[in-house]
Amino acid sequence: MMMKTIIHALALPALAFAFPPFHHGAPSASDGLTVSTTSGQVHGKVDPALPNVHQFLGIPYAAPPVGSLRWTAPQLLDQPGAQIEATELPVSCPQYVTNQGNSLYVRDVLEFNLQGLNQTGATSEDCLTVSVWAPANATAAKDHWSLSTAKSSGLPVLIFIYGGGFSTGGVDVPYQIPAQWVNRTGDHIVVSFNYRVNIFGFPNAAGLGEQNFGLLDQRAVVEWCQKNIAAFGGDPDHPIVSGLIMDSGTAESPITTDDTTRSNFTFVANNVGCSDLASEPAQQLACMRNVSAAKLEDFFATYQESGATPALGFTPIVDGSVVFANYTERALAGQQAKIPAIIGTNAQDGVPFVAYQPTGPANQTLVLEALLTIFFCPTTETIRLRQKTGRLTYRYLYAGNFTNISPQPWMGAYHSSELPMLMGTHPDFRGPSTALEYATSHAFQDAYVAFASDPVGGLASQDWSPYTQIGADNVREFGAGVAVQDTSIGSIEALCSGPAPAAPL
Repeated sequence: MMMKTIIHALALPALAFAFPPFHHGAPSASDGLTVSTTSGQVHGKVDPALPNVHQFLGIPYAAPPVGSLRWTAPQLLDQPGAQIEATELPVSCPQYVTNQGNSLYVRDVLEFNLQGLNQTGATSEDCLTVSVWAPANATAAKDHWSLSTAKSSGLPVLIFIYGGGFSTGGVDVPYQIPAQWVNRTGDHIVVSFNYRVNIFGFPNAAGLGEQNFGLLDQRAVVEWCQKNIAAFGGDPDHPIVSGLIMDSGTAESPITTDDTTRSNFTFVANNVGCSDLASEPAQQLACMRNVSAAKLEDFFATYQESGATPALGFTPIVDGSVVFANYTERALAGQQAKIPAIIGTNAQDGVPFVAYQPTGPANQTLVLEALLTIFFCPTTETIRLRQKTGRLTYRYLYAGNFTNISPQPWMGAYHSSELPMLMGTHPDFRGPSTALEYATSHAFQDAYVAFASDPVGGLASQDWSPYTQIGADNVREFGAGVAVQDTSIGSIEALCSGPAPAAPL
């Protein structure tokens, strides 16, 4: 469940710059639920159960990537006169989520999968939408947060990018809806959005000059926010790239495809009616653009459930523009965002990445290898490079083990289990939360809002010190018997020497 949480920034080297300020429109004076944006006149809603938050759900930010626009860069909309009813969670982009397999996400914890909270469970290529959760009193909410008022006249904004290994995910993942967080604090705005995944977002097709469309979607949303967030009470004048949070890996993580021959795209083409066109990339691409999204999804479903090999995967590819092959060298040369960051891992991040057994993983060595290879060592290497180049960095470890999030005690703080704590959705599905759980959740939330308000000095209000020396400094730990404490993880960091080891699985 790879994910990134963004604070006024996107965790991509290509976005290590500020967009020029641009205000577009202001809230309507009628009911406070209509705002003017470049996408149109957007009308949101208030949930009676969460009266302190205004929700604007499913606002289109780019032209539907269908037909000839499939596998092209997103085209931001400019239709200020359009009327948009933004009151229901949007459909997600095309994907296939297996109901089989050995994973706690399909056996025990379904709330990280698309649940069809829009009551349809459907997906659609017309999916490039953004959703905004803002305090109901957004025009006055800035007065509640001293760090914000000291710097600007708008609320801090967090842009959340859902995970799913670039293969699955959407705004309507139950555990990842931030309405309760915003309802509680009233001091910030959260933006979430859909972006293209799997073959639709990362086709790696020979007929294309540009790839990584899912990442370009992410960049487009940052631009959309810069143009429109003032209408929701947010602060567009503070540089949009002012800080970032990485809690699901970093650029050093093993996430790029090794399909250099582009065989995966051709394999799919050969099975959906576009066969024998590998030597004619342009014709192959034209044919594939005429294949329905449903047919592509059906093929993925049939192939995955058959257990056939090799496995099909469509993830980011090195292109030298958005994704790079030499992040270590680039970092040491100063070619990285010169902004503060929070970087964290979960104590049992590796648990979902080994074969599932009802009584827990049989091979703890594989669990440790997955933790180190996918998350902990890439994170440690990223922090090492940031420290070497003088980048302000905060490190955390989430260690909570709460039964309504981790229904089996052996699950512990598995990958993504911190998200219900951050979003405030932890009591929604498996019974009430404990006092410690609420305290941990509030500590997480308050730290992120403090960082969003002031990435340089905001965490001083949480008594959270920068992480300046790997192996020596303490890190901030959440949920390990107490809500917050500082602890040493030097013994685990010692297992990482230089760049992360090769993947064990």
